[in-house]
Amino acid sequence: MNNNSNSGLGWLGIFRLGLVQASLGAIVVLATSTMNRVMVVELAMPAMLPGFLVALHYVVQVLRPRLGYSSDVGGRRTPWIIGGMALLGLAAVSAAVAIDLMVTSPTLGIALAVLAFLLIGVGVGTSGTALLVLMSTHVSPQRRAAAATVTWLMMIVGFIVTSIVAGASLDPFTPLRLIQVTASVAATAFVVTTLAVLGIERTGVASQAAQDEHAPSFREALRQVWSESHSRRLTVFVFISMVAYSAQDLILEPFAGLIYGMTPGESTKLSGVQNTGVLLGMLIVAIICTRASSSQLGSIRAWTIGGCVGSGLSLLTLAVGGLIGPGWPVAASVFVLGLSNGVFAVGAIGSMMGMVGTGRRSREGVRMGLWGAAQAIAFAIGGLAATALVDLARWVFDSVAIAYGLVFAIEAGMFFVASRLAAQVRLREGEGQEDTAEGASGQDGRIDGQYGVQLAGR
Repeated sequence: MNNNSNSGLGWLGIFRLGLVQASLGAIVVLATSTMNRVMVVELAMPAMLPGFLVALHYVVQVLRPRLGYSSDVGGRRTPWIIGGMALLGLAAVSAAVAIDLMVTSPTLGIALAVLAFLLIGVGVGTSGTALLVLMSTHVSPQRRAAAATVTWLMMIVGFIVTSIVAGASLDPFTPLRLIQVTASVAATAFVVTTLAVLGIERTGVASQAAQDEHAPSFREALRQVWSESHSRRLTVFVFISMVAYSAQDLILEPFAGLIYGMTPGESTKLSGVQNTGVLLGMLIVAIICTRASSSQLGSIRAWTIGGCVGSGLSLLTLAVGGLIGPGWPVAASVFVLGLSNGVFAVGAIGSMMGMVGTGRRSREGVRMGLWGAAQAIAFAIGGLAATALVDLARWVFDSVAIAYGLVFAIEAGMFFVASRLAAQVRLREGEGQEDTAEGASGQDGRIDGQYGVQLAGR
């Protein structure tokens, strides 16, 4: 971890980096939401097409470790953040052009859309991985929970602002107007990102870590990181917890409609209740960890475990509530689920930020890329697996309540497993040397960063 991180970014610096996340969110929401609707409604394409494209942009993010490795070799994150945003913007515009092509040449349009969404995933992976590493190495430990909250909230702000502005600008809809709006959003995001990151990373200090040793091949760097027990455990934790976290998204509203007879408006309000809980949970963890960083209340690890357990218990109440039916206080269960999800989300991001500099030096990008890839693949799998399991369980048991209850119970079990893994992701002093002993020399195997030592005492 870079020495210049010791003083830590101030709140203004954290907010500036949050603007980058908002810019990422602004472009992604156009590609995954607005263009999704246009393909299905205006162009009357099968819903599987945008579903496949969105899944594709997640799957290609398996390249995140390789992208993070490239920033490790260079020793600086800023060029990768800016370059990734540029690629993301160009890819989003290409996706809009592809939609226009689908009107006259569906085959050519779909082919261009596949390429565009692949590049959208690469752009998100490049910029997002470098951004989290930069934030991790420049934010003091006591502010990491708050920084994780800011990052998440700014992404949501990007979603909301873009949805409102783009929605007003797209009417009356034409494919050309979609291209123009996407280009405007992409250009704005690129300018905001460039201005936000300028001056945060000092060239001399940032590149020094990369010069401490000869850069190995990517395969060797990835092997080294995977050999670190804390990196390996955190990867598995992120994957399992994020599968459980994402699996509920596509089944909660259908569950509310089928079991409780809710109208589309009512089930949408129920999702609003959940999102309110998520926001509150994030704010609670951010405030408490910032103010009580030296006590048990300030332990990111403890909040992560608690968030996983709370999410699991909440999902079990939904499973039971489905069997009981309309008499169950489903809104309360969903609110507590959202609250627990918010606590877990901040804890998970904070854990990644805190552990990224622990272990062999100049591998921060590979570590964050590995964890980011696990998260992306989990999101690609979660929703699809949950909906498929519901359909299969309904066919086997011929009961809607049992089908949804079984899937909720499986998700709960995954959160309980994740809580156990989170408890094991605990770096004890000296573990870094064991993890990196093979091939290490000098200071390469040391515990690099205060966060790993602090975890040992919690």
